[in-house]
Amino acid sequence: MGLQETMAVFLAVVDEGDFSAAARRLRMTPSAVSKIVGRLEGRLGVRLLQRSTRSISLTAEGQAYAESARRILSDLEEAELAIQPGAEPRGRLRVSLPSAFGHRLIVPMLPNFIGRYPAIELELDFTDAIVDLVNGDADVAVRVAAQSDSTLITRRLAPNRRVICAAPAYLERHGVPERPDDLEGHICLGITSRGGLNVWEFDEGGRRRAIRIRSSVEANSTEALRRLALAGMGIVRLSEILVGPDIQDGRLKAVLTDCNRADAEPISVVYPHRRFLSPRVRAFVDFLAEQFANPQWEERGGESG
Repeated sequence: MGLQETMAVFLAVVDEGDFSAAARRLRMTPSAVSKIVGRLEGRLGVRLLQRSTRSISLTAEGQAYAESARRILSDLEEAELAIQPGAEPRGRLRVSLPSAFGHRLIVPMLPNFIGRYPAIELELDFTDAIVDLVNGDADVAVRVAAQSDSTLITRRLAPNRRVICAAPAYLERHGVPERPDDLEGHICLGITSRGGLNVWEFDEGGRRRAIRIRSSVEANSTEALRRLALAGMGIVRLSEILVGPDIQDGRLKAVLTDCNRADAEPISVVYPHRRFLSPRVRAFVDFLAEQFANPQWEERGGESG
């Protein structure tokens, strides 16, 4: 049995959590499966599985080997699919999405994607953290951030503008800031541990100016900051895609519009630079580019933004 087949047997045991279940899945005998895993451990010189009468579990070495084996088998599958003309995109696609932006804009697009590619299994991870795509934390990611990693391919989807805004009730209580310096007397809502986003930039008197806000209220979620702003808790600076509908409906009011430097990092989709691009990654990237080329959320007055 070759190494590829041996890896597949080992991963079947890991996935099923039992030699007998793995044997049934592979149409082999439990003793044959056990011998294959035993020979693999002998060749590597380490124990990959902790065995007991009731269960098995991965050792630290087994966990590392399982992750590498999955990546290797996936790369082999993708290499074969990538060179087959007209191959149907299939398999599990792990997508990393920024929390608020992903929920409000990307999720409404997904029923069309799922209907178009029923053989693709989507796994969505909503996080504002930057995941490690090269080491396999996800296959593809949508980001609202500058991209400087040369190991990743970046495809720009749309420009991004940030708006400074607050609820009318907050502005009635605290007044409307007329100049950037007025923000010192206001409650500004900040991003936890994302220092760059807490620097608000302005054009004032023909010069560029940056103010690092000091906030008594912070959150690591832009959606949480939006909700706090809607509740009248303070002034926030967020993507127009996220707060545009609230401003249009009067739930929030834009301020300092004459001097706010609105342009920010574009919305992009990124994926690892590989010789063979998975058909499912290619399908997802092309689908997003198509959706952003015809932004239906703008036609609906920003309903999904």
